[in-house]
Amino acid sequence: MLWENKLAQWSAGVRARANLPARLTLWDGKSYDFGDFSGPSVTLHVKSPAALSLMLQPTLDNLGEAYVKSKIDIEGKLTDVIDIAYGLAKTSIDKPGGALQNMARYFTHTRSSDKKSIQYHYDVSNEFYQLFLDTNMVYSCAYFENGDEDLATAQLKKIDHILTKIELRPGQTLLDIGCGWGALVIRAAQKFGARCVGVTLSQNQFDLATERVRAAGLEDRIEIRLQDYRDVSGQFDRITSVGMFEHVGRKNLPEYFRRVQQLLADDGVVMNHGITSSDPEGGGVSYGGGDFIDRYVFPNGELPHISLALQAMQQGGLEAFDVENLRRHYAQTLCCWSDAYEANSAKLRTLVDEEKFRIWRVYLAGCAYAFENDDVAIYQIVGRKAGRAAKTLPWSRRYIYDGTSALSAA
Repeated sequence: MLWENKLAQWSAGVRARANLPARLTLWDGKSYDFGDFSGPSVTLHVKSPAALSLMLQPTLDNLGEAYVKSKIDIEGKLTDVIDIAYGLAKTSIDKPGGALQNMARYFTHTRSSDKKSIQYHYDVSNEFYQLFLDTNMVYSCAYFENGDEDLATAQLKKIDHILTKIELRPGQTLLDIGCGWGALVIRAAQKFGARCVGVTLSQNQFDLATERVRAAGLEDRIEIRLQDYRDVSGQFDRITSVGMFEHVGRKNLPEYFRRVQQLLADDGVVMNHGITSSDPEGGGVSYGGGDFIDRYVFPNGELPHISLALQAMQQGGLEAFDVENLRRHYAQTLCCWSDAYEANSAKLRTLVDEEKFRIWRVYLAGCAYAFENDDVAIYQIVGRKAGRAAKTLPWSRRYIYDGTSALSAA
Protein backbone atom coordinates (compact mmCIF):
# COMPACT_ATOMS: atom_id res chain seq x y z
CA MET A 1 0.00 0.00 0.00
CA LEU A 2 1.07 3.58 -0.64
CA TRP A 3 1.06 4.62 3.01
CA GLU A 4 3.16 1.56 3.94
CA ASN A 5 5.83 2.65 1.45
CA LYS A 6 5.72 6.19 2.79
CA LEU A 7 6.04 4.99 6.38
CA ALA A 8 8.96 2.75 5.51
CA GLN A 9 10.75 5.55 3.67
CA TRP A 10 10.04 8.05 6.44
CA SER A 11 11.17 5.77 9.27
CA ALA A 12 14.34 4.93 7.35
CA GLY A 13 15.01 8.65 6.94
CA VAL A 14 14.52 9.28 10.66
CA ARG A 15 16.82 6.37 11.48
CA ALA A 16 19.53 7.72 9.18
CA ARG A 17 19.27 11.36 10.31
CA ALA A 18 18.48 11.07 14.01
CA ASN A 19 18.75 7.44 15.22
CA LEU A 20 16.07 7.87 17.87
CA PRO A 21 15.32 5.17 20.51
CA ALA A 22 11.66 5.05 19.54
CA ARG A 23 9.25 2.69 17.80
CA LEU A 24 6.05 3.34 15.88
CA THR A 25 3.40 0.61 16.03
CA LEU A 26 0.24 0.51 13.93
CA TRP A 27 -3.27 -0.66 14.70
CA ASP A 28 -2.61 -3.81 12.65
CA GLY A 29 0.54 -4.81 14.56
CA LYS A 30 3.15 -3.57 12.07
CA SER A 31 6.02 -1.61 13.59
CA TYR A 32 8.76 0.74 12.43
CA ASP A 33 11.91 1.58 14.38
CA PHE A 34 13.43 5.08 14.35
CA GLY A 35 16.87 3.92 15.50
CA ASP A 36 19.13 1.08 16.48
CA PHE A 37 18.38 -0.09 20.01
CA SER A 38 17.81 -3.18 22.10
CA GLY A 39 14.50 -1.79 23.34
CA PRO A 40 12.72 1.49 22.61
CA SER A 41 12.58 4.23 25.24
CA VAL A 42 9.34 5.45 23.68
CA THR A 43 6.65 3.65 21.71
CA LEU A 44 4.06 5.55 19.69
CA HIS A 45 0.88 3.56 19.06
CA VAL A 46 -1.02 4.78 16.00
CA LYS A 47 -4.67 3.90 16.55
CA SER A 48 -6.03 4.42 13.02
CA PRO A 49 -5.04 5.55 9.50
CA ALA A 50 -6.43 9.01 10.36
CA ALA A 51 -3.22 9.80 12.25
CA LEU A 52 -0.80 8.96 9.45
CA SER A 53 -0.86 12.36 7.74
CA LEU A 54 0.12 13.96 11.04
CA MET A 55 2.85 11.43 11.77
CA LEU A 56 4.45 11.77 8.33
CA GLN A 57 4.90 15.51 8.96
CA PRO A 58 5.92 15.36 12.63
CA THR A 59 6.06 19.00 13.67
CA LEU A 60 5.42 19.58 17.35
CA ASP A 61 2.01 20.91 16.37
CA ASN A 62 1.09 17.77 14.41
CA LEU A 63 2.48 15.39 17.03
CA GLY A 64 0.70 17.31 19.77
CA GLU A 65 -2.59 17.23 17.87
CA ALA A 66 -2.30 13.51 17.27
CA TYR A 67 -1.76 12.94 21.00
CA VAL A 68 -4.39 15.30 22.43
CA LYS A 69 -7.01 14.05 19.95
CA SER A 70 -6.20 10.47 21.07
CA LYS A 71 -5.16 9.47 17.55
CA ILE A 72 -2.00 8.07 19.10
CA ASP A 73 -1.08 6.73 22.52
CA ILE A 74 2.44 6.91 23.91
CA GLU A 75 4.46 4.67 26.22
CA GLY A 76 7.59 5.86 27.99
CA LYS A 77 8.86 8.37 30.53
CA LEU A 78 7.42 11.80 29.83
CA THR A 79 10.86 13.39 29.57
CA ASP A 80 11.85 10.76 26.99
CA VAL A 81 8.59 11.37 25.11
CA ILE A 82 9.37 15.09 24.81
CA ASP A 83 12.95 14.38 23.70
CA ILE A 84 11.65 12.07 20.98
CA ALA A 85 9.02 14.59 19.88
CA TYR A 86 11.68 17.26 19.40
CA GLY A 87 13.92 14.74 17.66
CA LEU A 88 11.16 13.84 15.19
CA ALA A 89 10.24 17.50 14.65
CA LYS A 90 13.86 18.34 13.82
CA THR A 91 13.84 15.72 11.08
CA SER A 92 10.82 17.36 9.45
CA ILE A 93 12.08 20.97 9.65
CA ASP A 94 15.66 21.55 8.53
CA LYS A 95 15.89 24.99 10.08
CA PRO A 96 13.70 25.84 13.07
CA GLY A 97 13.77 29.49 12.05
CA GLY A 98 13.01 28.91 8.39
CA ALA A 99 9.88 29.17 6.28
CA LEU A 100 6.59 29.37 8.16
CA GLN A 101 8.23 28.47 11.48
CA ASN A 102 9.89 31.88 11.63
CA MET A 103 7.07 34.04 10.39
CA ALA A 104 6.20 36.73 12.90
CA ARG A 105 2.94 35.71 14.54
CA TYR A 106 0.58 38.64 14.91
CA PHE A 107 -2.98 38.45 16.16
CA THR A 108 -5.72 41.02 16.41
CA HIS A 109 -6.05 41.94 20.06
CA THR A 110 -9.27 43.49 21.29
CA ARG A 111 -10.54 43.81 24.85
CA SER A 112 -13.05 41.07 24.12
CA SER A 113 -10.56 38.65 22.52
CA ASP A 114 -7.99 39.27 25.27
CA LYS A 115 -10.58 38.53 27.94
CA LYS A 116 -11.70 35.33 26.19
CA SER A 117 -8.09 34.17 25.83
CA ILE A 118 -7.35 34.77 29.51
CA GLN A 119 -10.53 33.01 30.60
CA TYR A 120 -9.86 30.04 28.29
CA HIS A 121 -6.50 29.43 29.94
CA TYR A 122 -7.10 30.38 33.57
CA ASP A 123 -10.73 29.47 34.17
CA VAL A 124 -10.28 25.70 33.90
CA SER A 125 -10.93 25.42 37.64
CA ASN A 126 -9.10 26.50 40.75
CA GLU A 127 -8.94 22.88 41.93
CA PHE A 128 -7.21 21.92 38.69
CA TYR A 129 -4.38 24.39 39.28
CA GLN A 130 -4.14 23.53 42.96
CA LEU A 131 -3.09 19.99 42.06
CA PHE A 132 0.21 21.02 40.46
CA LEU A 133 1.02 24.52 41.74
CA ASP A 134 2.44 25.37 45.17
CA THR A 135 0.19 26.08 48.16
CA ASN A 136 0.02 29.81 47.32
CA MET A 137 -0.93 29.00 43.70
CA VAL A 138 1.78 31.10 42.09
CA TYR A 139 1.54 30.42 38.36
CA SER A 140 4.79 31.94 37.13
CA CYS A 141 8.51 31.24 37.20
CA ALA A 142 9.86 30.59 40.70
CA TYR A 143 13.25 31.79 41.99
CA PHE A 144 15.59 29.01 43.13
CA GLU A 145 18.18 31.16 44.89
CA ASN A 146 20.36 28.19 45.82
CA GLY A 147 18.92 25.61 43.43
CA ASP A 148 17.79 23.15 46.11
CA GLU A 149 14.60 24.86 47.33
CA ASP A 150 11.22 23.15 47.16
CA LEU A 151 8.67 24.83 44.89
CA ALA A 152 6.72 26.62 47.63
CA THR A 153 9.91 28.14 49.06
CA ALA A 154 11.16 29.15 45.62
CA GLN A 155 7.86 30.84 44.76
CA LEU A 156 7.94 32.88 47.97
CA LYS A 157 11.54 33.81 47.23
CA LYS A 158 10.48 34.93 43.74
CA ILE A 159 7.86 37.28 45.17
CA ASP A 160 10.31 38.69 47.72
CA HIS A 161 12.95 39.03 44.99
CA ILE A 162 10.54 41.14 42.92
CA LEU A 163 9.36 43.30 45.81
CA THR A 164 12.95 43.91 46.92
CA LYS A 165 13.98 44.79 43.36
CA ILE A 166 11.34 47.51 43.21
CA GLU A 167 12.30 48.62 46.74
CA LEU A 168 8.75 48.46 48.03
CA ARG A 169 8.26 50.43 51.26
CA PRO A 170 5.50 50.58 53.92
CA GLY A 171 2.61 52.79 52.92
CA GLN A 172 3.45 52.80 49.21
CA THR A 173 0.80 51.93 46.66
CA LEU A 174 1.31 48.88 44.44
CA LEU A 175 -0.59 47.89 41.29
CA ASP A 176 -0.21 44.23 40.27
CA ILE A 177 -1.32 43.75 36.66
CA GLY A 178 -2.49 40.18 36.20
CA CYS A 179 -2.59 39.39 39.91
CA GLY A 180 -3.45 35.71 39.57
CA TRP A 181 -4.75 34.22 42.80
CA GLY A 182 -3.36 37.10 44.87
CA ALA A 183 -0.10 35.73 46.26
CA LEU A 184 2.05 38.76 45.36
CA VAL A 185 -0.29 41.45 46.70
CA ILE A 186 -0.90 39.48 49.91
CA ARG A 187 2.85 39.19 50.48
CA ALA A 188 3.34 42.87 49.60
CA ALA A 189 0.80 43.93 52.21
CA GLN A 190 1.81 41.47 54.93
CA LYS A 191 5.61 41.70 54.76
CA PHE A 192 6.26 45.05 53.08
CA GLY A 193 3.31 47.08 54.41
CA ALA A 194 2.08 48.22 50.99
CA ARG A 195 -1.43 49.22 49.93
CA CYS A 196 -2.28 47.13 46.89
CA VAL A 197 -4.60 46.83 43.92
CA GLY A 198 -4.59 43.58 41.96
CA VAL A 199 -6.39 43.25 38.62
CA THR A 200 -7.27 40.12 36.65
CA LEU A 201 -9.63 39.17 33.83
CA SER A 202 -10.20 35.67 35.21
CA GLN A 203 -13.38 35.19 37.24
CA ASN A 204 -11.95 32.16 39.04
CA GLN A 205 -8.82 34.05 40.03
CA PHE A 206 -10.83 37.05 41.17
CA ASP A 207 -13.10 34.93 43.34
CA LEU A 208 -10.32 33.00 45.08
CA ALA A 209 -7.98 36.00 45.43
CA THR A 210 -10.81 38.00 47.04
CA GLU A 211 -11.51 35.12 49.41
CA ARG A 212 -7.83 34.84 50.35
CA VAL A 213 -7.51 38.56 51.03
CA ARG A 214 -10.55 38.36 53.29
CA ALA A 215 -9.20 35.29 55.10
CA ALA A 216 -5.88 37.08 55.69
CA GLY A 217 -7.68 40.10 57.17
CA LEU A 218 -6.19 42.43 54.57
CA GLU A 219 -9.31 43.97 53.06
CA ASP A 220 -8.24 47.41 54.28
CA ARG A 221 -4.94 47.16 52.37
CA ILE A 222 -5.75 45.08 49.29
CA GLU A 223 -8.39 45.49 46.60
CA ILE A 224 -8.83 42.75 44.00
CA ARG A 225 -10.58 43.87 40.82
CA LEU A 226 -12.03 42.01 37.84
CA GLN A 227 -10.75 44.68 35.52
CA ASP A 228 -8.71 45.36 32.38
CA TYR A 229 -5.49 47.18 33.25
CA ARG A 230 -6.35 49.78 30.62
CA ASP A 231 -9.35 50.81 32.73
CA VAL A 232 -7.34 51.39 35.90
CA SER A 233 -7.04 55.05 36.92
CA GLY A 234 -4.79 56.96 39.28
CA GLN A 235 -1.05 56.60 39.92
CA PHE A 236 0.94 54.05 41.86
CA ASP A 237 4.33 54.14 43.55
CA ARG A 238 5.14 50.66 42.30
CA ILE A 239 3.75 48.49 39.47
CA THR A 240 4.36 44.79 38.90
CA SER A 241 3.30 42.69 35.93
CA VAL A 242 4.08 38.98 36.21
CA GLY A 243 3.31 36.62 33.33
CA MET A 244 0.89 39.01 31.68
CA PHE A 245 2.57 40.86 28.80
CA GLU A 246 2.70 37.65 26.72
CA HIS A 247 -1.04 38.24 26.14
CA VAL A 248 -0.65 41.83 24.94
CA GLY A 249 0.65 41.19 21.41
CA ARG A 250 3.97 42.41 20.02
CA LYS A 251 2.47 45.29 18.05
CA ASN A 252 0.70 46.49 21.18
CA LEU A 253 3.71 46.44 23.52
CA PRO A 254 4.56 50.17 23.18
CA GLU A 255 0.96 51.02 24.03
CA TYR A 256 1.02 48.59 26.96
CA PHE A 257 4.17 50.14 28.42
CA ARG A 258 2.82 53.65 27.74
CA ARG A 259 -0.23 52.84 29.85
CA VAL A 260 2.02 51.48 32.60
CA GLN A 261 4.03 54.71 32.41
CA GLN A 262 0.86 56.77 32.82
CA LEU A 263 -0.13 54.78 35.90
CA LEU A 264 3.33 55.08 37.47
CA ALA A 265 4.22 57.89 39.89
CA ASP A 266 7.00 60.21 38.69
CA ASP A 267 9.52 58.62 41.06
CA GLY A 268 7.95 55.17 40.81
CA VAL A 269 9.40 51.80 39.80
CA VAL A 270 7.92 49.12 37.54
CA MET A 271 8.88 45.47 37.15
CA ASN A 272 7.82 43.40 34.11
CA HIS A 273 8.31 39.63 34.40
CA GLY A 274 7.54 37.82 31.16
CA ILE A 275 8.37 35.03 28.72
CA THR A 276 10.32 35.97 25.60
CA SER A 277 11.26 34.26 22.36
CA SER A 278 14.88 33.29 21.77
CA ASP A 279 14.33 34.02 18.08
CA PRO A 280 15.46 37.63 17.36
CA GLU A 281 12.98 37.71 14.47
CA GLY A 282 10.08 36.99 16.82
CA GLY A 283 9.19 33.57 15.45
CA GLY A 284 8.07 32.24 18.82
CA VAL A 285 8.48 28.60 19.86
CA SER A 286 10.19 26.59 17.11
CA TYR A 287 9.41 23.33 15.29
CA GLY A 288 5.67 24.03 15.32
CA GLY A 289 5.46 24.32 19.11
CA GLY A 290 4.08 27.85 18.88
CA ASP A 291 1.22 26.71 16.67
CA PHE A 292 0.27 24.01 19.18
CA ILE A 293 0.37 26.43 22.12
CA ASP A 294 -1.73 29.00 20.27
CA ARG A 295 -4.41 26.47 19.35
CA TYR A 296 -4.64 24.53 22.57
CA VAL A 297 -3.06 26.45 25.46
CA PHE A 298 -2.63 30.23 25.08
CA PRO A 299 -4.87 31.56 22.30
CA ASN A 300 -3.44 34.76 20.78
CA GLY A 301 -0.30 34.63 22.89
CA GLU A 302 2.77 36.31 21.37
CA LEU A 303 6.35 36.17 22.62
CA PRO A 304 8.64 39.10 21.82
CA HIS A 305 12.40 38.87 21.80
CA ILE A 306 13.98 40.65 24.77
CA SER A 307 15.30 43.32 22.39
CA LEU A 308 11.76 44.13 21.25
CA ALA A 309 10.51 44.24 24.85
CA LEU A 310 13.23 46.74 25.78
CA GLN A 311 12.57 48.82 22.68
CA ALA A 312 8.83 48.89 23.37
CA MET A 313 9.50 49.88 26.97
CA GLN A 314 11.53 52.90 25.81
CA GLN A 315 8.87 53.77 23.24
CA GLY A 316 6.35 53.72 26.07
CA GLY A 317 8.34 56.27 28.04
CA LEU A 318 10.12 53.91 30.44
CA GLU A 319 13.82 53.43 31.07
CA ALA A 320 15.00 49.89 31.87
CA PHE A 321 17.77 49.80 34.48
CA ASP A 322 17.91 46.16 35.54
CA VAL A 323 17.43 43.04 33.39
CA GLU A 324 17.69 39.47 34.72
CA ASN A 325 17.37 36.22 32.79
CA LEU A 326 15.56 33.51 34.79
CA ARG A 327 15.50 30.80 32.10
CA ARG A 328 17.13 28.19 34.32
CA HIS A 329 14.63 28.96 37.06
CA TYR A 330 11.64 28.45 34.75
CA ALA A 331 13.00 25.14 33.47
CA GLN A 332 13.16 23.98 37.10
CA THR A 333 9.71 25.41 37.90
CA LEU A 334 8.12 23.62 34.97
CA CYS A 335 9.77 20.35 35.96
CA CYS A 336 8.21 20.73 39.40
CA TRP A 337 4.80 21.43 37.89
CA SER A 338 5.09 18.55 35.42
CA ASP A 339 6.15 16.11 38.16
CA ALA A 340 3.20 17.19 40.33
CA TYR A 341 0.87 16.88 37.33
CA GLU A 342 2.03 13.31 36.75
CA ALA A 343 1.73 12.45 40.45
CA ASN A 344 -1.86 13.76 40.55
CA SER A 345 -2.93 12.50 37.12
CA ALA A 346 -5.75 10.31 38.43
CA LYS A 347 -7.40 13.21 40.26
CA LEU A 348 -6.79 15.64 37.38
CA ARG A 349 -8.57 13.28 34.99
CA THR A 350 -11.72 13.59 37.12
CA LEU A 351 -11.67 17.39 36.73
CA VAL A 352 -11.20 17.73 32.96
CA ASP A 353 -11.87 15.67 29.86
CA GLU A 354 -9.16 13.51 28.30
CA GLU A 355 -8.25 16.08 25.66
CA LYS A 356 -7.68 18.85 28.21
CA PHE A 357 -5.71 16.47 30.42
CA ARG A 358 -3.41 15.54 27.53
CA ILE A 359 -2.98 19.17 26.44
CA TRP A 360 -1.68 20.22 29.82
CA ARG A 361 0.43 17.11 30.23
CA VAL A 362 2.50 17.71 27.09
CA TYR A 363 2.40 21.49 27.50
CA LEU A 364 4.09 21.51 30.92
CA ALA A 365 6.73 18.93 29.99
CA GLY A 366 7.31 20.48 26.57
CA CYS A 367 7.81 23.94 28.03
CA ALA A 368 10.35 22.56 30.52
CA TYR A 369 12.31 21.24 27.52
CA ALA A 370 11.97 24.55 25.66
CA PHE A 371 13.35 26.60 28.57
CA GLU A 372 16.14 24.11 29.21
CA ASN A 373 17.25 24.24 25.58
CA ASP A 374 17.01 28.01 24.97
CA ASP A 375 13.98 27.82 22.72
CA VAL A 376 12.31 30.42 24.93
CA ALA A 377 13.52 32.56 27.83
CA ILE A 378 12.11 34.72 30.60
CA TYR A 379 13.27 38.08 31.87
CA GLN A 380 12.55 40.39 34.76
CA ILE A 381 12.95 44.00 33.63
CA VAL A 382 12.96 46.78 36.22
CA GLY A 383 12.32 50.28 34.95
CA ARG A 384 11.15 53.77 35.75
CA LYS A 385 9.96 56.84 33.88
CA ALA A 386 12.48 57.91 31.26
CA GLY A 387 14.35 61.19 31.50
CA ARG A 388 15.17 61.23 35.20
CA ALA A 389 18.58 62.26 36.53
CA ALA A 390 21.36 59.66 36.54
CA LYS A 391 22.03 60.31 40.24
CA THR A 392 18.70 58.66 41.09
CA LEU A 393 19.88 55.33 39.67
CA PRO A 394 21.46 52.72 41.95
CA TRP A 395 25.24 52.30 41.87
CA SER A 396 24.98 48.51 41.92
CA ARG A 397 22.60 45.59 42.33
CA ARG A 398 23.69 45.01 45.91
CA TYR A 399 20.42 46.40 47.33
CA ILE A 400 18.49 43.56 45.67
CA TYR A 401 20.30 41.00 47.80
CA ASP A 402 20.98 42.80 51.10
CA GLY A 403 17.86 45.00 51.21
CA THR A 404 19.71 48.32 51.59
CA SER A 405 18.17 51.43 50.06
CA ALA A 406 19.58 52.30 46.65
CA LEU A 407 17.01 53.88 44.36
CA SER A 408 16.44 56.90 46.56
CA ALA A 409 20.13 57.57 47.13
CA ALA A 410 21.40 60.93 45.93
